[in-house]
Parts: sequence; structure tokens; C-alpha cells
Amino acid sequence: MTEIIKNPLEMSAQELYALAKKREEQEVAAKEEAVREQRQALREQRRELVRRHRKELAALDREIGKLGGKVSKTRASRGGDDAGPSQVICEIVASEPEMSIGEIRERAAAAGLNVKNISQTLGYLKKQGRLDSPRRGVYRVD
Repeated sequence: MTEIIKNPLEMSAQELYALAKKREEQEVAAKEEAVREQRQALREQRRELVRRHRKELAALDREIGKLGGKVSKTRASRGGDDAGPSQVICEIVASEPEMSIGEIRERAAAAGLNVKNISQTLGYLKKQGRLDSPRRGVYRVD
């Protein structure tokens, strides 16, 4: 469908207003599309950067391990694994019917976890309903 283009001098005020409104909408749509494309390009650039850094971190971790050093267990070096401290603590507590905070602390330290905030983590897990405390200082999997 082709539009007949009139001379602006021959158009009524309503036609001029409609034309201006249509042009404005087209400009806004074009700007939104440009921003959308730029945002998508930046997201892809970020994904590539994260991918490259994960590979570099893994290579460094391997070198540190070869030299007998400890490797940090950050989310990136685990390759995106979601087995965080809370999950590890739940697994530790699940290994026995009931465990005291001292026993949990010992096993968590042996598993390489930072046991500095173990009480807060246990409280968080209890609040989430993942752990139960039948009596003070004793936990079990709910």
C-alpha cells in the first residue's frame, strides 16, 4: 500500500499533526532498536569476557595445584557449580541423625569451608526449613 505524499503547504493542521506524530513514533522506535542492539552486543561481550576469565582462572588454579598450593573454591573456579557452603553443610549434617555445632564445625573445616560464620549459616538453613534443631546446639536435616 503506497501513501500519497502531499505537499506540506497543502496539508491541514490535523494532517500535519498526524504526520509529525507518526514521524516521532518512528524516531522513538528507531532509537529503542538501536539501544536494544547495543545492549545485546554488550551482553555478548560480557559473556565472552566471563568465559575467557573462567578459562584463565582454571589454568591458574591448575598451576597452583601442581605446585602443591591450595586453590580457592570460588564459584568461577568451580565452573559455576552451585554446591556452596550451605549445601555442603546440609550434606555434612545429613551424614548423621543429629550433630552438634562442634561436630559440624570440625567436618566443615575438614571439607575446606570457612567455619567463622557457621552459626549464622546454620541459623539461615534452619530459617529456610532445610535444617531442624531438636534442642540447643544440635541440628538434623529436616
